[in-house]
Amino acid sequence: MDPLLAVLVGIPLLWHLGLTAVAYYDAGRVGLEPPKKWAAITFCLPLIGFFIYLFERSELSYDPESDPYREHNFNVHPSRADDTPLPSRGDDRLSPENDEEKRDE
Repeated sequence: MDPLLAVLVGIPLLWHLGLTAVAYYDAGRVGLEPPKKWAAITFCLPLIGFFIYLFERSELSYDPESDPYREHNFNVHPSRADDTPLPSRGDDRLSPENDEEKRDE
């Protein structure tokens, strides 16, 4: 067998198997169950599967208390405030619920 071909096939294959092993080991360690599922996703979707695993793993450390958007508060530039139905910080417009209450009165 040609040594160049062995290197061109062997190195990516070793990386692929290494990422699969890391996903399997780490999924069991951090509590993403079942670890075999994450190893299979990483193995069947080379490289992209590992990034899917990393994104899913990052969701484990979500803290709603530190999330600036948990109350649906978005910063909207004042010049674009009329274009969005979302309330922005410091928005003095009435919410749709308040508009309905005023109409009823």
